[in-house]
Amino acid sequence: MKKAQKKLALSKAETVEDMLGVMKTLRSKKGCPWDREQTHQSLKKYLIEECAEFLDAVDDHDDEGMKEEIGDVLLHVIFHSQIASERGAFTFYDVVDGLCRKLRRRHPHVFGDSRRKAGSSGEVLKIWNDVKKTEGKMEKSAVAGPRHFPALFRAEEVQKKAAKLGFDWSTSSQILEKIREELAELGRALKSGRRDHIEDEMGDMLFSVVNLVRFMKGRSSEEILAATTEKFQRRFAFIEKELAKRGRTPGDSEVAEMEKLWRKAKRSERAVKKKG
Repeated sequence: MKKAQKKLALSKAETVEDMLGVMKTLRSKKGCPWDREQTHQSLKKYLIEECAEFLDAVDDHDDEGMKEEIGDVLLHVIFHSQIASERGAFTFYDVVDGLCRKLRRRHPHVFGDSRRKAGSSGEVLKIWNDVKKTEGKMEKSAVAGPRHFPALFRAEEVQKKAAKLGFDWSTSSQILEKIREELAELGRALKSGRRDHIEDEMGDMLFSVVNLVRFMKGRSSEEILAATTEKFQRRFAFIEKELAKRGRTPGDSEVAEMEKLWRKAKRSERAVKKKG
């Protein structure tokens, strides 16, 4: 049994080394032109895409999909590490070493001799943030966060942080009134025709709607908008299917006809919900 376990451990180690070697080859002069051209900046959108695809697999409870997509995320970790290594900045081993050290350092209740105990997730977060303060890693502002966080998530997190400090609304009706105020301002901006003014007011409008969603303490704005987008796609697919039966596509159909099919799709969905 011990020999089998040792062989498995070696196999896992060799797999990691093999992947690092594959990436090094791809980035070499004899490798792939596309891979050689990539930079930290050019890969940003692909990393976001791979993370999104992994989250889709999680929501679909698709283990095989999760395995594949988390592999693609790991590919980007290795890709960025290789590029950094070529610059003399850091290596994949530095990334792993730094991560292990950080996890041990920020879990003194598990790995250290600290007398601090953590009996709940809240206590763990308190310890985690206390250690971050000693590292000088805390944000300069209490409402700061990652700039590349999805915009709706970022808006909601910023609002939550401000609310914890007492900067919040008292009732949902106050926020609804704010939304009406922002809608009126957006109307005036549209009349002005100034693009910068219009976009500024649209941003204020969206931020206010996110505030209402957060205040209601239900699903996040990101989840709600994702569900609405799914609903739109589902209903539009129904329109496409119905038009195809008539030998047409949305591109060569009248809006009135598509609107009629849209209402039919809504009625169909409601009927299914009632049966359920």
